[in-house]
Amino acid sequence: MSKPIRIGMVAGEPSGDILAAGMVAELKRQYPDAIIEGIGGPNMIDAGFHSLFDMETLSVMGLVEVLAHLPAILKVKKQLLAHFEQNPPDIFVGVDAPDFNLRVEKALKARGIKTMHYVSPTVWAWREKRIHKIAKAANRVLGLFPFEQQVYDKYNVPYTFVGHTMADAIALEPDQSAARQVLGVDSKAPVLAVLPGSRRGEVDTLLPVFLETIEAIHAKRSDIQFLIPAANEHRLAQIKALLLEADNAEARLPIQVTQGTSRDAMIASDVILLASGTATLEAMLCKRPMVAAYLLAPLTYKIMQRLYKAPFFTLPNLLASEAIIPELLQEEVNAENMSNQLLNFFESDNSALIARFTDLHHTLKCNADKTAAKAVVEELFA
Repeated sequence: MSKPIRIGMVAGEPSGDILAAGMVAELKRQYPDAIIEGIGGPNMIDAGFHSLFDMETLSVMGLVEVLAHLPAILKVKKQLLAHFEQNPPDIFVGVDAPDFNLRVEKALKARGIKTMHYVSPTVWAWREKRIHKIAKAANRVLGLFPFEQQVYDKYNVPYTFVGHTMADAIALEPDQSAARQVLGVDSKAPVLAVLPGSRRGEVDTLLPVFLETIEAIHAKRSDIQFLIPAANEHRLAQIKALLLEADNAEARLPIQVTQGTSRDAMIASDVILLASGTATLEAMLCKRPMVAAYLLAPLTYKIMQRLYKAPFFTLPNLLASEAIIPELLQEEVNAENMSNQLLNFFESDNSALIARFTDLHHTLKCNADKTAAKAVVEELFA
């Protein structure tokens, strides 16, 4: 009897956990005895993945911010590689988290293990020459967006566009009334969903100014309800604590905090305020007007100003090749600015924007889980 296939995999944050979960489920469907292990979150675990470490250890964003967490991250990397040395996978798939995964991939590839990287690093936006490092680390890159192909073709690096699993999972016309029923939200109330991020640092940085924005909106439109979904139990506790610090905002204002319901909250809403990142893509697929904001550490921002070459930083704008949603950075992220832009969405006809979101949705709807799993199997047996 042949031994089961072993697949190593690492996802470093909630967005990667969502992406990888469908691929894990598809691989387990094809190979029920496959051992798929490494680092992942609850969605991957539910699909049959074995996580050796808490994914929260790797969920750090920013060039400067990561330094404080470096000892813990390096310890995990050492222990992970030691595990894979004792239990070599037939193939390893790093899911996003390039600073961590490309190093792991390079080390494993040097030992003769096939490697893949799922989610292209932003070589099209900054530090294009990183593609040489990617080529040394991964046998193939699986990408989410069609505009990435040309960069990989330029350098003759194997690349497969697979689309995005969220584009397959989210209906072209999401059911707002059903989402409101799930969350117990008034079917007729105007609703703003507020998503301050999935990482601890993001929530600490953005939620205070998002709460000021909620206050400003409530002062002008007391009928608007506010939904704040927490990405996980860590963020739920953090959000609750910050709301308590803000003069018990949850008790004073029409705010409802939930855990693990970000998509339902987006679909239930009329407008969204959120941290820039994968959530902007999800909001676009949910067909909701949004304002995206981000606050970087001052040094990180100065470095990014010099290195970042793409015209936009949010995925909807990058996919559209134009500014279809407001994207705000640094001093632009203030209560007056954000409340005005959000209220404008509440009082406008947003049908043209929603039609554009729908067109973009179609371009990403490619049965990503099966396409990604097929690419892994093909590489495995190549």
